[in-house]
Amino acid sequence: MLYLGLNIDHAATLREARYRNWKKGLSPEPNVVDAARMAQKAGADAITVHLREDRRHIQEADVRVLSRILSIPLNLEMAATAAMVRKALFYRPEEVCLVPENRQEVTTEGGLKVAGDWRRIKAIVKKLNGAKIKVSAFVDADPAQIEASHRIGAQCVELHTGGYANTATQRARRKELDRHCRAAMQAHGLGLQVNAGHGLHYSNVREYLAAVPHLHTLNIGHAILSRAIFVGLGAAVAEMVALMQTQGNVPNAD
Repeated sequence: MLYLGLNIDHAATLREARYRNWKKGLSPEPNVVDAARMAQKAGADAITVHLREDRRHIQEADVRVLSRILSIPLNLEMAATAAMVRKALFYRPEEVCLVPENRQEVTTEGGLKVAGDWRRIKAIVKKLNGAKIKVSAFVDADPAQIEASHRIGAQCVELHTGGYANTATQRARRKELDRHCRAAMQAHGLGLQVNAGHGLHYSNVREYLAAVPHLHTLNIGHAILSRAIFVGLGAAVAEMVALMQTQGNVPNAD
C-alpha cells in the first residue's frame, strides 16, 4: 500500500504572513490544526511539518497540539542539531525526518549530506530511536548517501525528488527517474523504508510512481495546498490519494 503524508508547512506560511508573532487569545488564520484534521478526514495517512530553526512557518505551539490530537502519525522534519533533537524528544512525534537547513533558502534545497557526517548523525539517530521515534534521512538519490543512511541506523530514506520535479525535458526526466529507481532498489535491499518527496504534484506523480519501485510514503505539501485554494483542502487531498491509489505501481509498494 502507498501512503500520503501531507506537509502543511505552507498553511502556516500563509498564517504567519498576517499573524507573525501572534499573541495568545487571537485566532490566527488559517488554523494549522484544523487543516491537519481536515486532511486526516480526507484520507491523508500522516501529517508532516518542518520545525525550522528560524520558525518561519510552523511554530512549536503547532507541534505541541498536533502531537496530541492526531490519530495518524506526525512526521517532524528537522535539522540534525542538538537543539532540534531536544525538541523532538520533548514532543515525541512518531517519526523524524532529518533534513538540511539553510536560512537563506526559500524551501529545502538538496538532500542531507549523511556520508560526510555519519558519525555525528548516527548519535542523533540513536537518541531518537531510544525514544521509540522512527528516523528518516532526506537524501539525494545517490548511492553513497543511501549507504550512509543505512550505516547511521535510520529506518527510512526519503528520496529528494526536486531534481525530477524541476526537469524541463523528457530526456532529463528519464535520467532522474532511472537514478531514483536505482536508489530505491538499493535502499530496499538494505532494509530501509523508501519514501519520497519535494516538488511532486498532480501532473508528475503518476510518472514517478510508475518508474520507481518499493515506495512506501510520498510527502507532498505545496501542490496540495495550492490546489486547495480552488477546490478546498479535503477535495485536494482526496484527489491526490485517488491518483496514488490508481497508479499501477502501488502493488510494488511495501
